[in-house]
Amino acid sequence: MDLETMRNARDLTPIQEKIVDCISSVIDPELGIDILNLGLVYRADLNTDGALAILMTLTTPMCPLADVIIDELNLAFKDVSEVKDVEVTLTFDPPWSLEKLSRYAKIALGVL
Repeated sequence: MDLETMRNARDLTPIQEKIVDCISSVIDPELGIDILNLGLVYRADLNTDGALAILMTLTTPMCPLADVIIDELNLAFKDVSEVKDVEVTLTFDPPWSLEKLSRYAKIALGVL
């Protein structure tokens, strides 16, 4: 599932809805907005063995709170029985930019 699919939340299966809800529950500690609305999560794919692969970025490559965000992502899925393991991969290609913010995030941050 890519970022656009997660944000639109149309025609999602029940497990995809749970995944979106869990990702949306993780708040960036510096900005106070969830990582989905910030546009930090590029993909989230659950395989048949229950391994959830999350491809994401950070607002800056040297983000001092990267470990906190990754730990919170792992905790977010602890009660989702279909998810046996969460593997977070960080990428900076493409780099994060303000264009990745949702409308909600832009309003909350005063960018719009």
